[in-house]
Amino acid sequence: MKKIRDGKTKTVFDTGDGNIMLKFRDDVTGTGDVVDPGANTVIGKIEGKGNASLKLSKHFFELLKREGIHTHYIDADLKENTMLVKRADTFGDGLEFICRLKAAGSFVRRYGRYVKEHQPLDYLVEITLKDDDRGDPLINEEALVQLKLMTREEVSEAIAITKKITKIVKQECEHFDLELIDIKFEFARVEGEIAVIDEISGDNMRVQKNGQAVMQKELCEIICGR
Repeated sequence: MKKIRDGKTKTVFDTGDGNIMLKFRDDVTGTGDVVDPGANTVIGKIEGKGNASLKLSKHFFELLKREGIHTHYIDADLKENTMLVKRADTFGDGLEFICRLKAAGSFVRRYGRYVKEHQPLDYLVEITLKDDDRGDPLINEEALVQLKLMTREEVSEAIAITKKITKIVKQECEHFDLELIDIKFEFARVEGEIAVIDEISGDNMRVQKNGQAVMQKELCEIICGR
């Protein structure tokens, strides 16, 4: 296989048959010495973190498949920490759709006096550009259309899918007495359709249990077992 690139937490390979292989690593992102899955800087490694990310992604992608939602997922090898996926055509250099059920993190920092921490939100969707140098800036529908990153119909479809998947993940979390606070998804065109890509794990969702944050490995143990 030919290596395409090293991401912050995954290495991407071309399998040579039209598909892509993602190798999950134990790298963690954060600020200073504080782990933050939403940060853009790798600050170290946590043993087993990559495998936990893969197990959760496998679990949720297979759940979405049963729900009839189009994704890039093909299969996963838990022993090799790899996930086989279909090749995807991203919108620009990548977009993230964030669905918020409660106010937290950057949302509270951004809107300050207009919002309270943990204020309930009704499946509020924000869209950001994947651009580490600019801090993944927000972008609205009009800009997406005028910059020709997506059509208006594609934006509406991606927002609708984001809300639908968030409800599915929320219900799955509730089975384990977990509360989903917010979650982000990446979309691309796969086989001519809008599809969920990348991963679905503790690296792209904020989850609490009894009011306390649940980190990646603990989340995996609760949902997927040891």
